[in-house]
Amino acid sequence: MRIITGKLKGRHFNIPKGLDVRPTTDRTKESIFNLIEARVFMEGTQILDLFAGSGNLGFEAISRGARHVTSVELDAQNVKQIEKTAADFGIDDQMRIVCSDAQRFLNGMAIPYHFIFCDPPYDYPFMEELIDQVFEDNWLTDEGWLILEHDKYKDFTDYPKCTFSKAYGRTIVSIFQKHPVDSE
Repeated sequence: MRIITGKLKGRHFNIPKGLDVRPTTDRTKESIFNLIEARVFMEGTQILDLFAGSGNLGFEAISRGARHVTSVELDAQNVKQIEKTAADFGIDDQMRIVCSDAQRFLNGMAIPYHFIFCDPPYDYPFMEELIDQVFEDNWLTDEGWLILEHDKYKDFTDYPKCTFSKAYGRTIVSIFQKHPVDSE
């Protein structure tokens, strides 16, 4: 895995064999960040990375100017790897890594984030509930985005607050906003 651009541009990090992760591909990651940078700013933002896996999206966000990332990951081995990579990159002071189930984390006290990256397993059965909880409990700032990665078996184009949905290979990226505006 590599960081595409920003202050950590070109830095690589390994994902040890045996870690249960499905990292966002460079193509999809670059597309997500291009969408963000074309419409809003990343500089100084607060990020929540649910189902963080390898920490890939959070590391890219910090590289591009995010002030702080909270990574939520259930697998303790993945958490240790995120912590190690953050320390290797010298950004551990900009990260909070939480070993928790995403929905359990969202049951806590809501802190509004500018961006929430959400990359659950494609067969995750509670995607709709998770989306609803983010909005009902005010986990996003007024201008915030929930960026959900899923497969073709889920279609959120007609889902309330969905402002964008596009396939990048077998991954579909859907973006949700509190106050939807035409994003096409």
